[in-house]
Amino acid sequence: MTRSTSLSHAGRALGRPSSSGFLQSWLPRLVLAPSVAISLFFVYGFMLWTFVLSLTNSRMLPSYDFVGFAQYGRLMANERWWVASTNLVIFGGLFVVICLVLGAFLAILLDQRIRREGALRTIYLYPMALSFIVTGVVWKWLLNPGLGLQAMVRGWGFESFTFDWLVDPDMAVYTLVIAAVWQASGFVMALFLAGLRGIDDSIIKAAQLDGGSLPRIYWRVVIPCLRPVVFSAVMILAHIAIKSFDLVVALTGGGPGYATDLPATFMYTHAFTRAQVGLGSASAMLMLGGVLAILIPYLYSELRSRKNG
Repeated sequence: MTRSTSLSHAGRALGRPSSSGFLQSWLPRLVLAPSVAISLFFVYGFMLWTFVLSLTNSRMLPSYDFVGFAQYGRLMANERWWVASTNLVIFGGLFVVICLVLGAFLAILLDQRIRREGALRTIYLYPMALSFIVTGVVWKWLLNPGLGLQAMVRGWGFESFTFDWLVDPDMAVYTLVIAAVWQASGFVMALFLAGLRGIDDSIIKAAQLDGGSLPRIYWRVVIPCLRPVVFSAVMILAHIAIKSFDLVVALTGGGPGYATDLPATFMYTHAFTRAQVGLGSASAMLMLGGVLAILIPYLYSELRSRKNG
């Protein structure tokens, strides 16, 4: 037996890891290290930089003339910001509620093992394969008073029919809801359907034996079992609503005027087209706060459920 072999056996006998074992334990960390470093720099590093810029008087280019929270004060006094925030409440609230109701209804419908279920599921899920840019462009054509639904119905002879929400400042925000619900409701349906298929059939059969009607069983028994699915769907939809940008740009462009502005379009407009980087950074930080207000309760709930489980 050679000296190196005997030293290796001695090291293992003393509990010391060999060089090959050391390399195997550290190799995954070394492989992941560049990705982790890049993510830390380009995600969290730029978040920190954005916060720093929100405390400065930056305009076209970043500057480090610190003004404290003055940009946040300007933001709170900006009428356009409040219009964007109000639109987010309207758009986000309707978007989340309608998607939940419609997605649950479609999932319950498909859960009845109807014929052509696969084809219907594909049709409902197809909009999720499209980007919000494509969705916005398509619905812009459909809702254009001179080209879309209004022109088509009037061409059928109903000359008094009017559907001009796209150019109506008071109704244009609801066109965003229509397009967003059309795209996202199929995804919510898939979440609910997966949850429904995970429920034990014996629970439903036992409720039926007790004389419960099918609607009552779903309302009293099945839907309460889907609370984790509902919570996850709300988190995802609210996250989408807060970050909505491409749909607004493609469908309404923020107009008429700035009637359909959302915080994301407000941030882009002021940071990149109006040379107000500091103000745009402040709005971006408030958007980040909104996202964290949604994610933190979700993560807390997940960690608590795992700890209790």
